[in-house]
Amino acid sequence: MDPAQLKQVPLFANLTADHLQKVAAIAMPRILKMGEHVFREGEIGTEMYIIGTGKVRISKMVPGVGEEALAILDAGSYFGEMALIDDTPRSADATAQQSCSLYVIQKTDLEQLMFQHKDLAYELLWTFVRTLSARLRETNDKIKAFFAISARF
Repeated sequence: MDPAQLKQVPLFANLTADHLQKVAAIAMPRILKMGEHVFREGEIGTEMYIIGTGKVRISKMVPGVGEEALAILDAGSYFGEMALIDDTPRSADATAQQSCSLYVIQKTDLEQLMFQHKDLAYELLWTFVRTLSARLRETNDKIKAFFAISARF
């Protein structure tokens, strides 16, 4: 992966040129066709993804309703990073909304890199925390809106 392209990804935007080079070296390319699954809810995750081109749909199956799209992610977005932090199963499905190229970062490779470069680990972990916090706030707002709407019925 090109370090300049990696610099455009919010998770890695604050890394030094040297650190960007190191992370780019462990990001392996993967091509997906439209409709192909990146992963499914319930699977054990061992990697995260950066979208190079195309779009990826993050969704959940809702009993009695069907598939509910949670997000459509574009080039430059990243997803699956929770698998790098905890060992719980995937919380949603990820599917190629259209043909796309991804860059895959394995948990073991990133852990080794962060072990060797503590300042890189510090920056990445704080960015992870900020990302997860923002996503939790967004989910809380959606739940609040859902209850406000459902209270009318």
